[in-house]
Amino acid sequence: MKAQAVRPKFHVMSKRKLVLLFFDLLCVLGINAVYYFLAVRASYSTPVDDFMVYVYNSLILTALIFISRLSFGVYSNVWRYTNTLAYLELIAADCIGGIVSIVICRLTAVLYIGVWHAFTVAALSALVALAARFSYRIIYKQRNKDDGADARIMVAIVGAGQLGAILASELNDNPRSHYKPLFFIDRDKNKIGQKVCGLPVFKEESIDELADKYSISEFIIAITHLTSDEANEVYLKYAATGRKIKIYDSPIHEGEEAGENEKRVVREVSIEDLLFRHEINVESSASREYYVGKTVLVTGGGGSIGSELCRQIAKCEPKKLIILDIYENNAYDIQQELTQRYGDSLDLSVEIASVRDRQRLDAIFKMYRPDVVFHAAAHKHVPLMEHNACEAIKNNVIGTYNTADMAEKYGAAKFILISTDKAVNPTNVMGASKRLCEMVVQCRKNSTTSFAAVRFGNVLGSNGSVIPLFKKQIASGGPVTITDKRIIRYFMTIPEASRLVMQAGAMAERGELFVLDMGKPVKIYDLAVNMIKLSGFEPDVDIKIEEIGLRPGEKLYEELLMKSETLDKTASDMIFVEKDTPLTRREVDKKIDVLTKAVEQADSNGDMSAVKRAIIEVVPTFKDADLVNSEAENSEEMKLTEDAELCTAN
Repeated sequence: MKAQAVRPKFHVMSKRKLVLLFFDLLCVLGINAVYYFLAVRASYSTPVDDFMVYVYNSLILTALIFISRLSFGVYSNVWRYTNTLAYLELIAADCIGGIVSIVICRLTAVLYIGVWHAFTVAALSALVALAARFSYRIIYKQRNKDDGADARIMVAIVGAGQLGAILASELNDNPRSHYKPLFFIDRDKNKIGQKVCGLPVFKEESIDELADKYSISEFIIAITHLTSDEANEVYLKYAATGRKIKIYDSPIHEGEEAGENEKRVVREVSIEDLLFRHEINVESSASREYYVGKTVLVTGGGGSIGSELCRQIAKCEPKKLIILDIYENNAYDIQQELTQRYGDSLDLSVEIASVRDRQRLDAIFKMYRPDVVFHAAAHKHVPLMEHNACEAIKNNVIGTYNTADMAEKYGAAKFILISTDKAVNPTNVMGASKRLCEMVVQCRKNSTTSFAAVRFGNVLGSNGSVIPLFKKQIASGGPVTITDKRIIRYFMTIPEASRLVMQAGAMAERGELFVLDMGKPVKIYDLAVNMIKLSGFEPDVDIKIEEIGLRPGEKLYEELLMKSETLDKTASDMIFVEKDTPLTRREVDKKIDVLTKAVEQADSNGDMSAVKRAIIEVVPTFKDADLVNSEAENSEEMKLTEDAELCTAN
């Protein structure tokens, strides 16, 4: 790690700094002269000896003040961009210079500097220096503001707290800022009618009138710890004014969480900000320690979840990270990102391979002998897998079986399967294939390798999710297509999912099936409406929303996983273990044999019905989608959603 550069205290000054030093010198000498004429001449007695003593004392005091300033690095600051600390350093330097001058003169008993003389000169010199620098900053900022005044966007800041004050200062201090803040809006009665950073604070009841009066083009939300429900309320209130709404927050990266210490920016409000549930903060600091110094392999490492797992694992200082993926473009992207971020400090390898290829997997596991395996490689698209059942079985089920075998063979300590809520009473091939993957993992509870599966809902922004689809449809002018206005889903963010998986991985012992408390369900129709509004359009006016009907194997809702009678608690309040009696290895192997024969038959004669019959045979919880959907309207899940909507409306 490179040592941080220390700011030089003494250095060669530029001409501008020399001019500033000469100006300060004249000011201090002038203050000494004024003090002499006001304080000493008041006695109407000015002996030559007394005058010369005063001159010597003044020169000593002046010299010590400037030596102190140079020691504090006062003249190394760029005053147009400086902060409060620099001003405090200047004040401290002058005070210390005055005190040292008194001490030296008293100890040497050669000259005598009066306490009031030293105090007055030091205080006035600091005051004059501060006034000069403040004046310079104001003139500099005003000149730059005037240069770009016509191009600046008039904005109001929602939230007059610390975050809002920081934003106002940044916008005012930055001459290149595109925004000009005119006032704050806040609910705190103690702030209303006051000024923050020189800007008035108004109550939010008059936002329409204020927006018209001040010609506001945009509102910027600057409120800390804003929950999704609160963000939704604030957004809808200010969006009703017809102005653009932005938020002052950490940037949202594609498939990546923003760091806690990352610089905030003014950005567009995202659907993640307005999601109808609170983001679950899975505490992962303790679990991350588990991965320090370990060799970790991530299958499907270039995908949405896989790549985020790689990012999170890279932070844990692993001994080695192996990204395994069949699609080289995604694998290359995450490789370049991690290489750029960590350089040689991260031992990273990328292997292009399919989990179907048992021989290739054997070679990779033999080479690296990973301590931990995260198995994220899978086909996840429900409609496509419904028409490509053989591929779902080969990639998802056989691929998981192969990878699990290699983990056991080469002594991996942990194997974590990424599963889905669609595996609960599946109604489609994809969900059934993932349920079979869970069986493959659960049957290995007596293995020397600790196996576990993590089951969660839809992931916002992942490949194949509705968010990217809706964005494309809105960008092209619509319509936005949804399968059914009643359809509901559970959502989580990519960082949430990855943190959960990592924590579950550290907790895994013997074939557990971990389940996340995913909060309230979200209506896909409401999601579409909010995304259209976020894009500045009116739903069903500017952008149409069309129902296209449920796709084959699709449910109106994914069943609730949080049924207390079927779950055990863990050390985490948000992670549970489903009570499920696992099958034996022999039973799972028989199911695999049935599927393998059906796939071979389908590949030879093109008859996919045999594969679907085999899936129904080996997955006892498989249900007919039409039957499930016909019962959906009276289900507990649908009622819970309707109750939540009524509460929101009220």
